[in-house]
Amino acid sequence: MIHLKRLLLLTILTALAACSSARVLAPTPNIFADGAYPQSEISPAYQTAQSEIFFITDRNATRHDGLLSYGHERSSSMAFGASTVAFGENQDWQSLSTASGLVKRDEEIKLSIIQNREILRFDKTPTPFDIVNGTPVRRPKAIASYNRKRDEFQAQIREQMRLAGKNEVVIFVPGFNNSFEDGLFSLADIWHFSGRRAVPILYSWPSGAGGVFGYFKDRESGEFTVFHFKEFLLQLSQIPELRKIHIVAHSRGTDVTTTALRELIIAVRNQGKNPKKVLKISNLIMAAPDLDFAVVRQRLIAEGFGAAMGQTTVYMNRGDSALGISQRLMAGQRFGTLTQGRLKEADKEIFSEVKTVSFVNVEGVKGLTGHAYYRTNRNVLSDIARIIRESPRPGSKLRPLTRLQGNFWNMSKEYPF
Repeated sequence: MIHLKRLLLLTILTALAACSSARVLAPTPNIFADGAYPQSEISPAYQTAQSEIFFITDRNATRHDGLLSYGHERSSSMAFGASTVAFGENQDWQSLSTASGLVKRDEEIKLSIIQNREILRFDKTPTPFDIVNGTPVRRPKAIASYNRKRDEFQAQIREQMRLAGKNEVVIFVPGFNNSFEDGLFSLADIWHFSGRRAVPILYSWPSGAGGVFGYFKDRESGEFTVFHFKEFLLQLSQIPELRKIHIVAHSRGTDVTTTALRELIIAVRNQGKNPKKVLKISNLIMAAPDLDFAVVRQRLIAEGFGAAMGQTTVYMNRGDSALGISQRLMAGQRFGTLTQGRLKEADKEIFSEVKTVSFVNVEGVKGLTGHAYYRTNRNVLSDIARIIRESPRPGSKLRPLTRLQGNFWNMSKEYPF
């Protein structure tokens, strides 16, 4: 009986997490209502209804509807490329920017992919090496190839920062059972409604296996991708001109992100360096994190994770049905459903010491679609946009959240008004 219940839960979880192939532009954030979309602040090169969203992926290359795409199987090499995403059908920039400042639009703005193009492919991992005096040493040809492709990747990002007019990037890391296309559309929403101020890069790891046991397959693919994600972040952070990296991670993508960052932070500290300066993570945003609470407590506190970046924001919602099912499967308390009222006093005291980390309870989001509130809820979209644009602290004029206790905050249904 227990076995049958678990199978049912897995099937429901897969259905909850899967996204429709038909997507429309996210609702206008409250801060941009009444025609306040910041069109004049956007670089002329980015004022277009057909925009390039960049990607790094270790998914296998496939064909979808005649286009290059990427499936859920793993690849031993990362691909860097660009996707042309259309905002609307035959839409021009003026009509798109006008519609982006309306709470009620005359018609939905469909998102579609015109093409995906691969700019370069990194070498397969592990790269060839020899054991010298008991230590693995990469071969000279492998080092030369790595350096050449790293330089090419960094040159592409430099050019995009020039076009954007900002030396910043925004990275989106999707969650469980998300296709390559799902991730592109979600990043398109976040990037567009943060005012297109940074270079958008999707990190698409091989999730989306589907089926009854797809959740567990995706969890292992998340472990597989950590090495590649670290390589990507290192190459990115080593661009001298780059000033800020903003990361938005959702659901199981938060595990990929925090695992990779934890390992990078440990390595940088062992070199006697400051990870905040080396890695350049200005904002880490974790939406509906599908993480075990005890694991988070260790990473944030015991290992000093929070102090290694500018600001970390965690959105939590106890009505998140998908995380509720995940919790029944995995047994551990899911971090994304935790609320300040359910914490023990000892935990409240511990978390209050992490001054750069904020925990935000999102009101009025529940039901089977509540897991995707980071891109469907006007209030959360408003907060994410403000974080990426100005990095204000919670409780400030730009982020008028209500303090519950310590660094736990509440986002009302009328936020930010």
